[in-house]
Amino acid sequence: MKITFYGHASLGIEVNGKFILVDPYISANPKAAIININELKADYILLTHAHQDHVLDVEYIASRTDATIVSNYEIASHFGNKGLKYHPMNHGGSWNFDFGKLKYVSAIHSSSFADGSYGGNPGGFVIEGEHKNIYISGDTALTMDMKLIPMRTKLDLAIFPIGNNFTMDVEDAILASDFVECDKILGVHYDTFGYIEINHEDAIRKFFDKGKDLMLLTIGESIQL
Repeated sequence: MKITFYGHASLGIEVNGKFILVDPYISANPKAAIININELKADYILLTHAHQDHVLDVEYIASRTDATIVSNYEIASHFGNKGLKYHPMNHGGSWNFDFGKLKYVSAIHSSSFADGSYGGNPGGFVIEGEHKNIYISGDTALTMDMKLIPMRTKLDLAIFPIGNNFTMDVEDAILASDFVECDKILGVHYDTFGYIEINHEDAIRKFFDKGKDLMLLTIGESIQL
């Protein structure tokens, strides 16, 4: 399983020969100017919620790649009504895709499209594929529901927002890593704009002091699980 960071909360995941994009917000992010969305491959696009900084490039990329959009019922149907391929889910549900098993789990945040229309309830994803399991929390507060995840799935990686203000901060993300029983963390949703700028060295040190590994990838950088 290969995971590539495209800036903000946008990720590319290669698993079992399939290409997954998560929350593609790239074209309007000046920090991600090195990423050409016309070159991105996508068999699936996973969306945690409807905010513009998570769905901006969905329609363009899905139209070009014929990717299947996977999200809550409201978001998936929204794009399905535009003629795009979609697979709707809701909290607690799972589905066996050709890349592996995907479960849609809860998150505490808000969710609406740029025009103010309803974007359903926010969520996160647990992916099980290639004998590796990852949790993408999506934008969320620290929540006790995270403790349910390791009851069903032993994680190899947890992906958490750490920018504060709109989501968890670093300290809450450390607690979240305890809740999901995973000490290998990939940080997202930081530095894109002023409200969520962080001190990288301080964040990494705080995780290290708790015996945990926080990875802050440069945009375009990848890790292999």
